Formats: sequence, structure tokens, C-alpha cells
Amino acid sequence: MIELTYIIDAVMDKRGDIDGRLTLPIEQRVRSRLRTRLDDGRDVGLFLPRGTLLRGGDRLGNGDGLIIELIAAAETVSTLHSDDPTLLARAAYHLGNRHIPLQVEKGWLRYQHDHVLDDMVRQMGLAVIVEQAPFEPEAGAYQQAAEGHHHSHSYSHNHE
Repeated sequence: MIELTYIIDAVMDKRGDIDGRLTLPIEQRVRSRLRTRLDDGRDVGLFLPRGTLLRGGDRLGNGDGLIIELIAAAETVSTLHSDDPTLLARAAYHLGNRHIPLQVEKGWLRYQHDHVLDDMVRQMGLAVIVEQAPFEPEAGAYQQAAEGHHHSHSYSHNHE
């Protein structure tokens, strides 16, 4: 089994090529310990710092110099588009009050599909698009986005 132990800093990665891809949905990208398979079928284990949130495009490495690119899997999400920032802010406020992981972008919001939440935001005047798309929510207060925990692929250390 391949053990991936750190996130590679793209600036430090001079090689630029990858040795494989790993496609994961959000519920697996928030786990610091995970046994799964690369897209090509090889067994892999994640052994990352607790609280790490992996993003699509992150590169993971190990002490052998292996570089694996992370892909955010498409999953069923609800997306809200609006030119009215106040309406989007209201929706974000109410979704946040329900502790819903939320992706916030200019002109739109996204959350994991839930018909009850869809009805709530429709009542606020927003149209809901249910679609298959990668979900990249904001890092929560107790999670660290990967960009704060990058390491050069030439540097290796153990995580207990």
C-alpha cells in the first residue's frame, strides 16, 4: 500500500509531473486517515495532519518522492446563483445557522443537496440547481485548508 504523508507545495515541486490521481468526495477529503484506491486501482493510505481539508488540485507525497494529484469528485450538490449579493448573504447566513458546509463564490453558493434546504432557499427567492459538481466548501473553524500545510516533496516526516 502506498502511504501519502504530506501535501506538496506546488511552488516547491519542480518536477511538475504526477505519478497517479486520487478522486475523492468531500466526506473523504476531510479525513486525515483513510484507506482507499488511486484512480488506477493501486491501494493507498492517507496519513495527514488532523484537521486537514484536501482541495481538488492538491498534490500529495511520500518519502519515496511519489506525487499523487487529488481530484475533487463530482457529487450531488445544490447551487444557488444570484446577482443580488444581499440575497446570497441571507442564504449563507441561514445555511450557516444550520451548520451546513458551504462553498462561497462570487455570484453563487453551493452545498450538498438536501431537498429541505432547497425548499428553504426557494422561499427566500432563490432558484436552486441540483447538479453533479465538485464540492469545495469553506474550511471550518476547526479545519485547516491544505494551503497552510504544504511541504516540499523532498522533505518527509512522520505523523503520529
